[in-house]
Amino acid sequence: MKRLILISLLLIFRLHLSYAEEGMWIPMLIEQLNLKQMTDLGLKLSAEDIYSVNHSSLKDAIVQFGGGCTAEIISSSGLILTNHHCGYGAIQRQSSLEHDYLADGFWAPSVADELPAPGLTVTLLVRMEDVTEGVLQGVTSFMNQFQRNQRITQNIDKIEKESVREPGYEAKVKPFFYGNQYYLIISEVFKDVRLVGAPPSSIGKFGGDTDNWMWPRHTGDFSLFRIYVNKNNEPAAYSKENVPYRPKNFLPISIRGYKKDDFTFVFGYPGNTREYVTSFAVDLTAFSENPLRIGLRQKRLDIINDAMKDNRKVRIQYSAKAAGIANYWKKMIGETRGIERLHTVATKNAFENRFQSWADSSIENRSRFRGLLPALQTVYKNYLPVDLSSIYITEAGQAIEIVKFAAGFRDFIKLATDKKSTPESLVVCINNLRKSTRDFFRNYSLSIDQKLMPALLTAMGTGMDESLKPDIFHFIDKKFGGDIIAYSRYVFENSILIDSTRLLNFFSSFTPKSIRKLEKDPAYQLAFSIYSRQERDIAPKTMEFSATIDSLQRIYMAGQMQMQRNHIFYPDANLSLRIAYGKVDDYHPADGVTYQYFTTLAGVMQKEDSSIYDYQVAPKLSELFYCKDFGKYADADGAMHVAFTASNHTTGGNSGSPVLNGNGQLIGVNFDRNWEGTMSDLMYDPEQCRNITLDIRYCLFIIDKMAGARRLINEMRIIE
Repeated sequence: MKRLILISLLLIFRLHLSYAEEGMWIPMLIEQLNLKQMTDLGLKLSAEDIYSVNHSSLKDAIVQFGGGCTAEIISSSGLILTNHHCGYGAIQRQSSLEHDYLADGFWAPSVADELPAPGLTVTLLVRMEDVTEGVLQGVTSFMNQFQRNQRITQNIDKIEKESVREPGYEAKVKPFFYGNQYYLIISEVFKDVRLVGAPPSSIGKFGGDTDNWMWPRHTGDFSLFRIYVNKNNEPAAYSKENVPYRPKNFLPISIRGYKKDDFTFVFGYPGNTREYVTSFAVDLTAFSENPLRIGLRQKRLDIINDAMKDNRKVRIQYSAKAAGIANYWKKMIGETRGIERLHTVATKNAFENRFQSWADSSIENRSRFRGLLPALQTVYKNYLPVDLSSIYITEAGQAIEIVKFAAGFRDFIKLATDKKSTPESLVVCINNLRKSTRDFFRNYSLSIDQKLMPALLTAMGTGMDESLKPDIFHFIDKKFGGDIIAYSRYVFENSILIDSTRLLNFFSSFTPKSIRKLEKDPAYQLAFSIYSRQERDIAPKTMEFSATIDSLQRIYMAGQMQMQRNHIFYPDANLSLRIAYGKVDDYHPADGVTYQYFTTLAGVMQKEDSSIYDYQVAPKLSELFYCKDFGKYADADGAMHVAFTASNHTTGGNSGSPVLNGNGQLIGVNFDRNWEGTMSDLMYDPEQCRNITLDIRYCLFIIDKMAGARRLINEMRIIE
């Protein structure tokens, strides 16, 4: 009993102790919240050097890359640096059997040779502003949740519309602390981004999915792009007339290295954390959602990886897809293990008991918080079957590629059967479908999908809540005796949607009457059944539960902050610009095991295995290693350092973020977390959580000595 009491006290202490390394902080608030601590740890900059709206600062060199990564501007000509895995999709889309930039790498010989990346955007923060008062104007405690949300939405729309009147800018109001605070974020959006350089996958993806989320790590995970603008230095759509962007600021690069306990900070766009949720939420994530997602993704990976093994064309088509599936798959495995190791559910539950005692301690507290935790527990319990059914739909049904493709024809059928539609609107729609058809089949393997369909439909049929299954399963039972393999064969033998030639011919000879052929197509009927079940029954229930949870969590968050008035809270990540800080550090993953804080090129050579694609090493890299031709990029110990670990609190979205020293100089590019620390989205552990960073010297070594792209080195400001 004494031991259990001690464990409970330690868990409560761990939950509420503020660690120097923990937190993702709003840049505009660091002067009042963090600057003293950061300075004590080794920061040499002022708050204005980091974030300012009056003059150039570090924030003017940090961009959100695409929808879910970070990049940094590293030259006066708009050159940006991010991860290889962040640029992977753009590199893959430029690759072919004739120009396999994934396998061979790409280095534009000149600015004129830099390749457009259609659809890729980067976003630069202009300023942030607390607009909580404006967003909550007119919101009263007498409103129900629907009325409250309606008023908040109206207020946000008004603020956003009034905040931006110039082209190239966008305004977004984001909630912080579950809607207890709101910030207006004004950004510049650049739509002409071009591929400049990328190492071969044998460097940029060295270790593949085996090493993903792991330490020690030896991946040269970087790629280079450039922002282009019109002649007035303004964001513009792609044009041959556009010129390289002239930024307000760009990051200087230090090749002086680092040592253990050196101060570092990460500046980037972290995506999503949930540090303040209840034990019920953690239990749902770790022990219901994660196992289901892991199992379904494992089925997909087994099929795709087997197909890629000996087929170069399939490898080019599916490398990015497989990486996307595997990334979160492996993260979830580590996250659940970390939650178990930290006894996170018990930790949260111990805090909730303390919160409940506080809620019962006064009339004022009881009026607002007394029944809050039981209500949250009930809603999570009732949400479980709907939540798992939604996962089956997205991770199984919609993961069948032909299903997702076929679902794209629903709007066309609706348009074609609408008597008010014009011939011109049909022509536009058909032309768009022709393009999406060519895009789809460029990276589609029929043989892979023929294996995915029966595997994933079987999982849905055996695992989903019976009342929420798509109606197609009744058809399978009635017409095929429940034989999903036979049904899958029927789909692929009879659908025109799996054959690009037949489909394009269908468009060419299309008349309104021929829409019936598409409506009766078995692949379309499967897609319609899956998507309509999700949209008609599952999504509304999910939204209803989510709205209730969000409302209760907002009150719970306010209660936590009220109960702990002396605690400095950082908001959960929400893809807004943040700062995390810590120190270069090693860690101890298990008893008797210590991982040092850096790796070297020698480790690459130790892992080399020519029989395994992910561990092949380019002959030139081997030559440079054995000749010790590292140029000025070697460490003081004479070795070519590859990566290092630090205690900065990061998450998805921080990929590509700059890792800076106390002088604000770039020393590395964040690209991962260690597996033992992946639970940090729910609970941070200072003993285990480490961000993994590509040493900037290895990056420059590859650009200079391996690729011979000296023109890019000459653009940068390098501190020796």
